[in-house]
Amino acid sequence: MARGKLPDPLTRRHLLEGEMPEARALATAQAYLAEGRSLEAVDFLARAGAQEELAALRAEAVAAGDLFLLRAVARAAGQPPSNKEWVAVAAAAKEAGMERYAQDAQRQVERGEE
Repeated sequence: MARGKLPDPLTRRHLLEGEMPEARALATAQAYLAEGRSLEAVDFLARAGAQEELAALRAEAVAAGDLFLLRAVARAAGQPPSNKEWVAVAAAAKEAGMERYAQDAQRQVERGEE
């Protein structure tokens, strides 16, 4: 998929609901990633079975304190965030000044949710 030629929201939905070859899903995910749209790339990475790329996004999410990206990647990979990841997300979010994300992640730590 050429850079700048990302599908519009309706086309994206149809692509994800229909049959899609893994190579095309991976190319679409890479196009989203090239545009800095990681959250939108997650479903295409999952469709492509790109576990390494999902793991890399997961690490990025934790390092950036990005609660939403971590949840999306965890759901796509079928592996809920660990308590250790929540602690790291809370710390990174707090460091980045994202108090709401830090508080939400800290609540997950306190609940002991994985």
